[in-house]
Amino acid sequence: MRVLVTGGAGFIGCNIAKYYLEKGCEVSVIDNLSRKGSEKNLEWLKTLGKIDFHKADLADMAAARKAVAACGKRDAIFHMAAQVAVTTSVTDPRSDFNANAMGTFNLLECVRELGIDPVIIYASTNKVYGEMTDLGVAEKGGRYQYASLEKGIPESRQLDFHSPYGCSKGCADQYVIDYARIYGLKTVCMRQSCIYGPRQFGVEDQGWVAWFTIAAALGKPVTIYGDGKQVRDVLHVSDLVKLFDAAVKNIDKVRGQAFNVGGGHLNQMSLLELLGMLGNLSGRKTEPSYDDWRPGDQKIYVSDISKIKERLGWAPGINREEGVRMLWEWVSANKGLFA
Repeated sequence: MRVLVTGGAGFIGCNIAKYYLEKGCEVSVIDNLSRKGSEKNLEWLKTLGKIDFHKADLADMAAARKAVAACGKRDAIFHMAAQVAVTTSVTDPRSDFNANAMGTFNLLECVRELGIDPVIIYASTNKVYGEMTDLGVAEKGGRYQYASLEKGIPESRQLDFHSPYGCSKGCADQYVIDYARIYGLKTVCMRQSCIYGPRQFGVEDQGWVAWFTIAAALGKPVTIYGDGKQVRDVLHVSDLVKLFDAAVKNIDKVRGQAFNVGGGHLNQMSLLELLGMLGNLSGRKTEPSYDDWRPGDQKIYVSDISKIKERLGWAPGINREEGVRMLWEWVSANKGLFA
């Protein structure tokens, strides 16, 4: 199998590349190396096997066309390249648009023009649903929960892009779906919730599970924006990669569709709950400071993953407690990477 991973030196991308390298596949990576930790991830990947690497920014169509063409015919493209922080999108919306909307459009056009016909897995986001202020939210047991949606948000939920990040990712989301309808491309859109795991260089404005874990391991201060009771469903990256592989192998069951992908209602967790878990693992209680809520931050988002379970028979295999422990152990064993 021949695969291309855009953003392949990023957190999710390098885990995808690792998975296929270990299966003996031919792996190409396109990345502009702008993300913190990406160069370290690329160096690590090169120790695992032969990587066909191309440094390019997909927002530049000429560079994108050259890089995609150089990779040759691919069986699957995993499009992970993106600007990933809501806060960054607010301060620099043009760069956010170029990375997410234009970069995705350019990739789709490269595939269409070159006629290479791969499966394309696109990493979208739960932010395409916006703040969902019409939904009843209650506080129970020290965290927020939906008043009536037991399993979380389904794909039938109306799209409501909120924040420049939501707009840029939502725009790309719709192009990915439409290129399956209009041009027959084999695309599938994964609206991801909170993905976490090894090789994630989380920072304060993105990748909160990794950031809190890194801070706990290194004794760094933690700031919570809001009250810490906000909830996400968390999914370990190894489970996500297995889902992607299943989608490639069963593309006829998922082609041209969008799926909500996360840990589901059984793996939801608040910020304060994570800090409690990390305190138990480290033996040190973290006392966070608090600041105002950030734009576009949802009090709760939990994915209803019933549709993807039904189509592919997939379900998360790593629960939240096991996953947090695994991440803690990886960060603790690799503190030098975060110096």
